[in-house]
Amino acid sequence: MKSEKALEILNILKKEYPSIPKSFLEFRNSFELLVSVILSAQCTDKMVNIVAPKLFAAFPDAKSLAGGNLDEIMAIIKPTGFFQNKARSIKNCAKELVERFGSKVPESVEELVTLPGVGRKTANVVTQIAFDKTEGVVIDTHVKRLSNRIGFSRHNDVDKIETDLMELFPKNVWKPLTFYLILHGRNVCDARKPDCENCVISPLCEFYSETKGRPVKKETAKKAAAKTTGSALTKKSAAPVKKSAAKKKAGI
Repeated sequence: MKSEKALEILNILKKEYPSIPKSFLEFRNSFELLVSVILSAQCTDKMVNIVAPKLFAAFPDAKSLAGGNLDEIMAIIKPTGFFQNKARSIKNCAKELVERFGSKVPESVEELVTLPGVGRKTANVVTQIAFDKTEGVVIDTHVKRLSNRIGFSRHNDVDKIETDLMELFPKNVWKPLTFYLILHGRNVCDARKPDCENCVISPLCEFYSETKGRPVKKETAKKAAAKTTGSALTKKSAAPVKKSAAKKKAGI
């Protein structure tokens, strides 16, 4: 896709969603944001916003979380899922903050990704929202799905998708781009049942152009799902093996 078309799509989404939030996660400082983003993996922002205040009431800063009891941390964050790994990640992350950064959250993606449990997505969220510094594009599940469907990227790897978006859009829209795609993904472009007929960008969307005007065959739907969610296609069962003449004669 050319940048001109990509920007046209973005401008339509801007009109559709005239007000975007500063963040979908609730936080009071960069430390709380960092921990909350780690907890948000495979979990809704709504649930993180319920659990996080309880966690920060018990462990208000990096030092207290670093020295916190692992079982207690796990018990608090259990509703977010994968709580055992997440508990270790946030505890070890807090420990690294104390030992290497004087209990302060670093302000660059390069430094943030050296912390336990922190990848480019988390690092980009923290630098953009906590420090108003944009070094890349936040690629979450909605951004990944819509980038594939719309035609912004043909890759499944999140790092490659981020590179594609950074090349396609000017730097000054990298931050809001994520919010527009997330909002559209939540409201219209559902993972299983995208509401293409009521989508404001469907005339420009590659996924819609491939399926409009005709019923979507089961195999086509499977391929689209595999492309947008990374799921594997169900393999067709092998054709039955013909019986040999000898076996037929023997009644086998």
